[in-house]
Amino acid sequence: MHILITGATGLIGRALTQRLLSLSHQITVLSRDPRKAFDVLGKQITCWSTLNDQQDLNNIDAVINLAGEPIADKRWTVQQKERLCQSRWQITQQLAELINVSSNPPDVFISGSAVGFYGDKEQVLVTEEEPPHDEFTHQLCARWEQLASTAESSQTRVCLLRTGVVLAAKGGALAKMLPLFRLCLGGPMGNGRQYFPWIHIDDMVNAIHYLLTNDTLCGPYNMVSPSSVCNGQFSAILAKILHRPAFLRAPASIIRLLMGESAVLVLGSQHAVPKRLEEAGFNFHHCDLEGALRDVLRNVP
Repeated sequence: MHILITGATGLIGRALTQRLLSLSHQITVLSRDPRKAFDVLGKQITCWSTLNDQQDLNNIDAVINLAGEPIADKRWTVQQKERLCQSRWQITQQLAELINVSSNPPDVFISGSAVGFYGDKEQVLVTEEEPPHDEFTHQLCARWEQLASTAESSQTRVCLLRTGVVLAAKGGALAKMLPLFRLCLGGPMGNGRQYFPWIHIDDMVNAIHYLLTNDTLCGPYNMVSPSSVCNGQFSAILAKILHRPAFLRAPASIIRLLMGESAVLVLGSQHAVPKRLEEAGFNFHHCDLEGALRDVLRNVP
C-alpha cells in the first residue's frame, strides 16, 4: 500500500511510520524539512516538501493526516490561535481537494482531531455521539473534521481521530510532566477531579492501522483508553511509579493566570470512552494506566 503521511515527524507520526515501514508499506511523507524527515524516519521513505506540485493523489492508496502546530506549547494569543487553526485547516483542505480531483482517489483518508472537539464536559461520559460544548477547542476541531469530511465519497472513506493524551517514552505531555514529578513538584491540577483521557502510543498506532485496513470503518473515533482516570488519579499513579510524592496541588487560579484561555487543556474534562472502536472489534493492549505508564517508562533514564 502506498501511504501519504503528514505530521510524520511528530510523536504519533514517528511511531506510525516505523510500524508501517516494518509491514512493507511504501511511505511518502509531507515535510517542509526533508533532511529532518530522513534523519528521523530513515532513508526508506519518499519525501514531498509541498503539496503544490501535486495535481492529484491517483497513485496514493491512503492518506493519514497528522499535521498541526502543537496546541499546548504556547499561550493562546489571538495570533497563536490563528496559527493553531491554519496549521490544521489549510493542509486538510489541500488534501481533501486533491482527493476530490483524483480519478482514482485514495481508498481512505484518516485525519487528526482531538477529544477537545467536545469542549469541557466535566463528569459526563463522552462517546462519539455526545454533543459538544462550544469553545475554542471545539471550534478548531469541528472545522478540521468538516474539511476532512469533504473528501468522503463512494471511493474514499474518511476516519476522524479524536485523540486524547498519548503516552510515549519520548515527547508529548508525559515528557513535560516527568521533570516536575522527579523534582517532587508534581501533583494534581486544580481540584484533580477532571478526567484525563489517555492512550498508550502502541494502542494509538494499532488503532490507526486497524482503521486503515478495515474498509467498512468511517466517521469519528475516540482514540482513548477504555479505562478513564481523573487528573488526581493520574498524578498519584505517576508519582508512585517514580517513587516521588504528589502532594503539590496546582491551584486552578494560578494555572489560569499562567496559561490564560489554554488552561482548559489541563483544567477541562472529557470523560471520553472509545465506544466506536470497541464496537468495531478493536482490542486494546494497555487498558490499565499503571501498567501502561510502567511500559512506557521502562527504558526512560
